[in-house]
Amino acid sequence: MDEIYEEDIIVDVQAIGEKFEEKGYFRRLKDMFKGLRMPHDTPEYKIAKTELQRQQAPIIAFVSVFLFIVVLVVMSQMEDEQVEEVVVTTIQEPDKAEEPPPEEPPPPPPDPEPITPDIEIDVTTPGPVTDITPVPSPPAKQVTTKPAPENSVAQVISPVKMKSMLGSRNPGAIGAATRGGNGYGDPTTEICVLKVLWWLRAKQHSDGSWKGGQSALANTALGVLTYLAHGEFPGSDSPYRKDFGPVMERALNYLIGSVNLDSKPVKMRGADSHEYAFLMATYALCEAYGMTRNPDVKDVALVCLDRIVKGQSSTGGWDYNMNPNSTRDDLSFAGWALQALKAGKMAGLEPEGLDTCIKKAIRCLKQRNFKNGGFGYCAGNRPDGMTATGCLVMQLLGYGAESEVSKALDTMRNWKPAFEPKELADLHGHCKACPQYYSYYATQCKYQAGMKAGASKLDESSWFEWNKAMKALYPKSIIDLPEKVKDSAGQDHKQGYFVNKDVHTTRPYMDSCLAALQLMVYYRYLPTTQTKAGEVDTGKEDDSSQQAVDKNDVGVTVDF
Repeated sequence: MDEIYEEDIIVDVQAIGEKFEEKGYFRRLKDMFKGLRMPHDTPEYKIAKTELQRQQAPIIAFVSVFLFIVVLVVMSQMEDEQVEEVVVTTIQEPDKAEEPPPEEPPPPPPDPEPITPDIEIDVTTPGPVTDITPVPSPPAKQVTTKPAPENSVAQVISPVKMKSMLGSRNPGAIGAATRGGNGYGDPTTEICVLKVLWWLRAKQHSDGSWKGGQSALANTALGVLTYLAHGEFPGSDSPYRKDFGPVMERALNYLIGSVNLDSKPVKMRGADSHEYAFLMATYALCEAYGMTRNPDVKDVALVCLDRIVKGQSSTGGWDYNMNPNSTRDDLSFAGWALQALKAGKMAGLEPEGLDTCIKKAIRCLKQRNFKNGGFGYCAGNRPDGMTATGCLVMQLLGYGAESEVSKALDTMRNWKPAFEPKELADLHGHCKACPQYYSYYATQCKYQAGMKAGASKLDESSWFEWNKAMKALYPKSIIDLPEKVKDSAGQDHKQGYFVNKDVHTTRPYMDSCLAALQLMVYYRYLPTTQTKAGEVDTGKEDDSSQQAVDKNDVGVTVDF
């Protein structure tokens, strides 16, 4: 465990303050030239490179205004010279008989009365488009003075909107959501969350990452999502901002620095062999931009979202490494891809083709992953623990009223949160390998269904029962450490972490973050009541393609 000293924290806080202070123009130029001299793989160089691109727009704008003023001055002088050269000569004509005044011209005819055509104009919002058609790019005449980099992404404002569902993550809202009650958390759940946050702070490496157990990139992405769920980021109004703000700043810099914009397609250094970590990191970056509006986060998040959109298969699913030519339709992989796309859309990051991508994904879930009342790991597989994954992403994308979601919730009625595989003996497939992975999705599914406005009594009671079991299990399952973590004021705080009691006990960061995210479900996202985010083309797929996929699906394992 790295030792953390008060002097280091003060220096970090000052450094964070300097990064988020309003810098003058010349100070920004100075920092930019300084960063350009740094090694190309450092965050300072990437930030300086981004700043250099931003400077082109104000320079062009300044030059344009200057040239316009020069043209006005030159034209004004020319007019003055022409006026001075005109010589007016008055000639006295001889007296003539006084001519009668000319007749006044007849008055102009009155303006015709405006004719109002008897036409009714329908100004209601048009209904959703049922066909899957690409989102058009902006017209060519809409240009910007800022030159776009080679790997930039066209950002298209979509006609399909998702209602805001980001919860209030401020201290008051957190307190209200943990006041106790059937559908809410309580002080014991919040204590568990804080133990994990202090544990993550103590375990963070100096480069901003969390290493150990699996991909450092995946660990860091999950850590960022966990802190954001609690409303922790630089400049927040959290009472822990002096301690958790620097943690978040270092972690975000690590994620930004991992993005290799020079690779085609864009890659992330440190991602696992299948690139689950790429999806998780994109998810974290999108949610971070939505909460901080940090432009450095936006630049990399948009490019990463574009790769996810382009990596979708023709059937609407995803496979390892975002291979668009595969038709396995791996729902475990797609679950993180769709969470990232949802977070990007909520943050206003919309790469070209995003809405078409979402519609195709929903069609794939309904027609290829759904079977016999639940969702399977790959297309054609029988339902298993991925039922919760398919259910949640449909809810988050606005399809919570679909029959597949209702049937999936019925399938999950008797599920219980668990850390041990034996608790999931009634489930099929690889759900037994990592109970918290499926509890993470099931917690959110049941919360979304049971706490939304107009929830059925069955969905409500199902959530209450799950929440009761979760609030009893998680506080007694956390592993408390005897060492305390000192904050910036020198006060001690308890720390702890979670682990699955199975083959994945070497993944404490993932298990701890997933458990903490479940214990923050009460205030992380609002229950969505929107029924659809756009219609889906329900045309049937080619039977031969479906049969080919079924024959190839012989392995059922989750590997990330």
